Amino acid sequence: MADIKAQIEQLKRGTVEIFNENELAQRLGAAAKEKRRLRIKLGMDPTAPDIHLGHTVVMRKMRQFQDMGHKAVLIIGDYTARIGDPTGQNTTRPMLSGEQIEINAKTYLEQAGKVLDTAKDKLEVRYNSEWLEKMSLMELIQLAAKKTIAQMLQRDSFKSRLQNDIDVYTHEFIYPLMQGYDSVVVKSDVELGGTDQTFNNLVGRDIQRAYGQKPQIVITMPILVGLDGIEKMSKSKGNYIGVTDSPKDMFGKVMSISDEMMENYYTLLTDIPSDKIKELVNPQKTHPKEAKVFLGKTIIKQFYDETAAELAAAEFEKVFAQKQMPQEMPEVKISGEPITAAKLLAACGLVASGGEAKRLITQGGLTIDGEKVTEANKSITPTDGMVVRAGKLKFAKLSVS
Repeated sequence: MADIKAQIEQLKRGTVEIFNENELAQRLGAAAKEKRRLRIKLGMDPTAPDIHLGHTVVMRKMRQFQDMGHKAVLIIGDYTARIGDPTGQNTTRPMLSGEQIEINAKTYLEQAGKVLDTAKDKLEVRYNSEWLEKMSLMELIQLAAKKTIAQMLQRDSFKSRLQNDIDVYTHEFIYPLMQGYDSVVVKSDVELGGTDQTFNNLVGRDIQRAYGQKPQIVITMPILVGLDGIEKMSKSKGNYIGVTDSPKDMFGKVMSISDEMMENYYTLLTDIPSDKIKELVNPQKTHPKEAKVFLGKTIIKQFYDETAAELAAAEFEKVFAQKQMPQEMPEVKISGEPITAAKLLAACGLVASGGEAKRLITQGGLTIDGEKVTEANKSITPTDGMVVRAGKLKFAKLSVS
């Protein structure tokens, strides 16, 4: 049991709640005695094409289970994505097309491999269209009969919408039932998710009981706060670090977080022991800049290697701390016609969207030839050799054609 206790302590790191810890200990102990592997479920609806560090928080927990010898079951919700998860939504989430879902699912799998062990005996990938698409109307009615309307209305987002006279549609009740049915099909022992998935995952426990299975243990992880220190990390909010970001961009973004956020990032995004983290985030023992540099390097090493981490840190020091221009910057060909500042940023490939461009500009993150530009609609006339800088580390040199 000593090994089980050690595993529990490791698995508890960074978690919000375990439903419940005693059941988890019993399940781990029984699996060890029976020499079988637990099935650890994580469902991901491919609603966007990229994975950011916020997504990796729960994936890292799954990797811990893999390293303990258990089987990860990654469910790509290609069918549930068509319905749209109402979690945390103040309005109905729009349904996606099959083509959008297919494109997103492919990149999800490629990027998940940066965190998970993708060996066939360690990872099972399933698409829930495999069983949900074949479900008959009678089977759906039988599934719906497992939960009451009163139970479904316990979801906070539904309560809030009803209180504010915002419609809740019947199909939105079906989503958590289908997610719970996924657990039945794959015989999940443990389901992982962010705190925004607590309701859905606990419904899975009830659905498994109703179908005669032992209910899964549910482990919830905190939602990673984005670079702004206010809202959850999200590509649409422009406050994210993508798992496919370049080492230079990753490092610059890490260096932009507040000192107060470091402990959270260290705990959720690295394997550094807790006592060492306490030293790193204590300004009496470690200078905050030194701690942040170490955090940046540690994160980059997980997705690239040590050389990439050192080069990114050196480039940051040179460009930001020493106020020098980088030796190399991408050259962007552009016409000499006047263009708005926001569109210029997008044309240079320095932002992911027009919304991100406007946010960056209003926050004072755009400089052109060393002059700050704070109006998104300001007209800029490109000239040969003009240098566009977005944030601290993104540069482009214009070549007028």
